[in-house]
Amino acid sequence: MVAEVRASALRATSASLDQLAASLPGPLISVSLRAWPLDFPDDIAVQRRQPYASRADSVMYCQVLAECADERGWEVHFFDAQAVEAQATRILGARARDVLGGPRATLGPPWTKDHRIALAATIVADLHPRPHAYGRRQRRGGS
Repeated sequence: MVAEVRASALRATSASLDQLAASLPGPLISVSLRAWPLDFPDDIAVQRRQPYASRADSVMYCQVLAECADERGWEVHFFDAQAVEAQATRILGARARDVLGGPRATLGPPWTKDHRIALAATIVADLHPRPHAYGRRQRRGGS
């Protein structure tokens, strides 16, 4: 069942990323993804036990996104969701509040913390580009 779900996720993600890339006026060059633990197990029996069971789905979907992006030659940046906002704040300095909080003030809901974290991850990735980190991370256990 897990293999079927993963295959379905790969097909849907691939089609969606192709559609997204085709809809943009310029080339898509990178994506930023929430990092998963480097020691996250591959064994499904282990993933079904705590503490892994609650994260197995989200890790699989992040892995699928990373794989699809890497296949397209896009840079894959990983971020720590608990640290990325502080990293972006250091980069932006005095402008941080306006840049990270501005969209919520201007757009209102549904701009959420998740959107703010994604914006912060984009800022951090733009400053620290790493070419095709996913393939190296997967093979060597680090990016």
